[in-house]
Amino acid sequence: MRKIGKLLLILLGLLILLGGSTLAYVKMALPNVGEAQNITVNADAETIERGDYLANHLMVCMDCHSERDWSKFSGPLVPGTLGKGGEVFNHDLGFPGVFLSKNITPYNLKDWTDGEIMRAISTGVSKDGEALFPIMPYSHYGKLDQRDVEAVIAYLRTLPSIEAEHAQSEADFPMNFIINTIPKKSAFSQRPNPEDKLAYGEYLMNAAACYDCHTRQEKGQFVGQDFAGGMEFKLADGSIVRSSNITPHPETGLGNWTEAQFVERFKLYGDSAYTPHEVAKGDFQTIMPWTMYGGLEERDLKAMFAYLQSLEAVENTVVRFTEPAS
Repeated sequence: MRKIGKLLLILLGLLILLGGSTLAYVKMALPNVGEAQNITVNADAETIERGDYLANHLMVCMDCHSERDWSKFSGPLVPGTLGKGGEVFNHDLGFPGVFLSKNITPYNLKDWTDGEIMRAISTGVSKDGEALFPIMPYSHYGKLDQRDVEAVIAYLRTLPSIEAEHAQSEADFPMNFIINTIPKKSAFSQRPNPEDKLAYGEYLMNAAACYDCHTRQEKGQFVGQDFAGGMEFKLADGSIVRSSNITPHPETGLGNWTEAQFVERFKLYGDSAYTPHEVAKGDFQTIMPWTMYGGLEERDLKAMFAYLQSLEAVENTVVRFTEPAS
């Protein structure tokens, strides 16, 4: 019996040693996506204009990296806060930790090279080599045409510099280890010809990272069916809004929508005459940044709709909104 007990202690010691070595490797050696590229982004007017379109209407970088006015429908951006960061993603929203969006104005990026910004956007590794939590969907951005990421970088350099400091993000255990395994090397592609509607629509949907909100998640893990909605977002007043099913299911999704209806829904919020209304406690509210997506080009919206209609139809009834408990 003593020999068995000694053997068990040895095995236990080995397991502890192996586990400790693994954790040390994950914490010290990862993430490993390589050095930042040695590049200088072309910052001509056309590139900056493309970056403006991407950052404000398709990739909507400014959605998370600015302040939003939640007293109004869809939380439009607060003027003068473009890129200042500071939005909090915490346990109330179902995240495994407390994560804050970064200041991406020249105030914070002035010491970053174009290659370092490229690496952060497309792989999820910051200037100091730390892994970023994938609230910023860098796994999607790493599949874009590199020219589009460069356009965003060129645009960010033009933002007014805002002096704003934010606390460091803190991941809970074991996410503080897991987070280092998430960044991957980018796998850039070539932006498809818009004439190839399905391929172009898929490219745009990836750039917009629609999958991440329209597929249900729990604690950062996807647990729902692709694009079938149901992802919960708890709002400040205690109400809950859920993402819609955008598969082509005829009853619970977009199966009965026409292309014209889809485009019209988005363009309504891009109309210069549109003004977001005030939202009282208990009234329907959404995190969907409609006023930003309202600036999408009609051609792009049609391609996105074509791609959505090509998906598998998933029956999933979503209760879009739950009022706060009284």
